[in-house]
Order: sequence, then C-alpha cells, then structure tokens
Amino acid sequence: MAMEAWLMDDSNEDPRLPHRRNPNEPVSLDRLAELGLLYCNLNPAIYQNDQELTKIREARGYNYMDLLDLCPEKVDNYEEKLKNFYTEHIHQDEEIRYCLEGRGYFDVRDKDDRWIRILIKAGDLIILPAGIYHRFTLEPSNYVKLMRLFKGEPVWTAYNRPQEDNPARKEYIKDLSEKFGVSLAAH
Repeated sequence: MAMEAWLMDDSNEDPRLPHRRNPNEPVSLDRLAELGLLYCNLNPAIYQNDQELTKIREARGYNYMDLLDLCPEKVDNYEEKLKNFYTEHIHQDEEIRYCLEGRGYFDVRDKDDRWIRILIKAGDLIILPAGIYHRFTLEPSNYVKLMRLFKGEPVWTAYNRPQEDNPARKEYIKDLSEKFGVSLAAH
C-alpha cells in the first residue's frame, strides 16, 4: 500500500492528529517526487536480511544505520524531543527514515510554502532532500520504530527556520526553480 499524503489544515489542535482539510486534498507520490522526496515500500518483517533494502543502501551510499524506538517509555525527555522534532527545520544532508513499526507524520513545505502531511507506517521508507523545510511528529499512539540511514558519519544537526542563506537551502531552491521552470522565492 502506497504512502498517504495531504495538504494540512490550519488548525492549532494537537499536532499528532491528522489535520486533513475538509474536503481532504490528497497529494500524490508524483507531486512529492517533484519536491525531491523519494519513497518506497519494503517488508519491515525482513529488514535485517532484505536484499531490496541492501540494494538501496549500496546504490545511495548509506553506510550508517541505527534504530530508534520513539516512545515515552524508551526516550528520556520524550516530550521535549518530540517538540524539537516538530520545530520546522532543514538538514545539510538527506534525511532517510524507514518505518519498521508504528506510525508518524513527516510534514514538508511545498513550493507555495504550504504544509503537506505525510503518514508513514511500517514498511515506508522516505528520503527527504537536503534543504527542504520539514518537521516530524507521532500519531496519538506515541510509538514508532525507525531505521535511520546516513552517508558517512551521521550529523543530526537541525537548522531551524529561517535558513534562506544556508547552502543546502539555496541548492534546494535552485533545483526546484529549475524543475518548475520559474524562479522560486525563498520562503
């Protein structure tokens, strides 16, 4: 089953709720790909010996891997960590997450600076490009187990918005502008 995404409403309710507009405005995988996001669905039950995952890691140079159980029982200062993940930011490198259990939401900005909410669940592998504004939260179940992949030594530094002068952000905006054939103003 493919990943599900939609334009978010403007509500200030609990960020762990779906925040769908009424009526719902789905966002296709093609539209996410236009923003530089990559997605595939794998079998999380065999992640330790999954040849497809191995091929992806080798092809993209992901030589670092760790697992993160994100839930109140396993993470010190859980609420503070979740608040930090939900603060809008960018990274200098791709952000690669493979959901093994549970569910959560990645929110990304589209070219018009609107939030797109992406539901990730077991089997979803998502790659966010360097320089894209994004944030992460869980569903009300408060549990997700993620595999984090990285090229080389991991750098977990988040650069909170605004970051228009950040080289990764500039490169991302340049790539989007070329893709859409227009000059996109940095948001």
